[in-house]
Amino acid sequence: MLKTVQMVQLMETTHRNLWLKLTPYLALFIFIDLSECINQAEVDRHLELGKQYLAKGQLGDALSHYHSAVEGDPHNYLTYFKRGTVYLALGKAKNAISDFDLVLEMKPDFTAARISRGNIHLKQANYDLAQLDFYNVLKTDPYNQEANDLIARIDPAKERVRLAEYYYAHDDYINAINLVTEALETSPWAAQLYELRAEMHMNNGEEMAAVSDIRSATKLQSDNTEGYFKLSQLLYKLGHASESLKSIRECLKLDPEHKDCFPFYKRIKKVEKFLTEAETALENKSYQECIDAALKAEKNEKEVQNVIYHAKRLLCACYSNDEQSDDAITACTEALGINDDPNVYCDRAEAYLQSELYDDAIRDYKAALEMNSQFERAREGLNKAENRQKQSERRDYYKILGVKRTASKREITKAYRKMAQKWHPDNYQNDEKMKKIAEKKFIDIAAAKEVLTDDEKRRQFDNGEDPLDPESGRGGMPNFHQFHTFHGSPFQFKFHFN
Repeated sequence: MLKTVQMVQLMETTHRNLWLKLTPYLALFIFIDLSECINQAEVDRHLELGKQYLAKGQLGDALSHYHSAVEGDPHNYLTYFKRGTVYLALGKAKNAISDFDLVLEMKPDFTAARISRGNIHLKQANYDLAQLDFYNVLKTDPYNQEANDLIARIDPAKERVRLAEYYYAHDDYINAINLVTEALETSPWAAQLYELRAEMHMNNGEEMAAVSDIRSATKLQSDNTEGYFKLSQLLYKLGHASESLKSIRECLKLDPEHKDCFPFYKRIKKVEKFLTEAETALENKSYQECIDAALKAEKNEKEVQNVIYHAKRLLCACYSNDEQSDDAITACTEALGINDDPNVYCDRAEAYLQSELYDDAIRDYKAALEMNSQFERAREGLNKAENRQKQSERRDYYKILGVKRTASKREITKAYRKMAQKWHPDNYQNDEKMKKIAEKKFIDIAAAKEVLTDDEKRRQFDNGEDPLDPESGRGGMPNFHQFHTFHGSPFQFKFHFN
């Protein structure tokens, strides 16, 4: 009896000890089971939100929720498929293929994923891979309409690419370009086709078209350092220094020590900086700053003609606007030696006008109009030059007061006072001959002040008309009442006309 009691007590003690040992593990099993339930609920919530955002067209938000669903349940092929579809809609083909690959590893007979992956391969001109995917679909589902339609597009596209390469090898660039263009209708995500067509455009002398194709190729390949380098070189060659710098920076974002991009960046950075400074100064009418910056750009680039042209064009415009006519004529002539530009012709024409070389100015305005018959600046300039030529036989009010055509009203008034004091007839009371000369000059000085301090009359004169010329029907003698208000004048003067 005693032994039985002792055995029972021993068993109870053993059970209690066993329970104490197992309790932590049981708690862990319960926690794991509960965590799985919570995670699945969270996954379902993300899937539902992803579906809702997808329906609204908010692809970025939908993708974010599908990311979370994949992290919560990395073994669900449908979640990968949904995320791959969103990637596809966003144009991220590389990510979409990665997801479709995972789907087909988990479920090889998932037709929708195989067709979607094959379609991406077709758009990327990976024709053999596309054909394999469509073939595998048709092997199990021979009447699948989508797979049949897509596989039928492969051979014609392959043939167009083959013929394009044949024509390109035989220097028939036009036919080659047309065939690649047709192939791109089937394969619009094929970076290699854009690069091929860019080469054809370059050989055909269509450099801006090549720029467009290289840009398309760089967008389709996220790590295309070679593409960015080519694009930057071509843009710089065309004279687009700022765009070139942007492209080379994209290359350096991918590889800061790139063996080609880094040296090229160092070379063009200074030139682009000076050209941009010159452009900004020209816009702000800070002409000497523009000249200084353009000269620095010219000093730092001795080889690329279009960049040199850009610097000389800026020098031409800034010298002309600053009325440094001799330097303007030189810079404009050098710029036109590189590239015909109607604006440069007009800038040089303005410089010729400043030097009173009217025939040369008229010739340049006509040259600009031959390039663009609708160019309003050239048309107005030609009219002004012809009128100035006629006007040169009459009074030049700027010359009379000794001021520039850009003089302010304050400068004109100051010059008028100085000239009026100098040529007031009372200064020549004892010299009848000089007195008559002074009377004429004094009348001209008064006329100059009247015209150049009146905005409308000055505008007319700048356009080649004399608003005080009786023959023009616009004016006559100046208003002489202004002499009575000539500040600081000790003179009393009356005009006597025969």
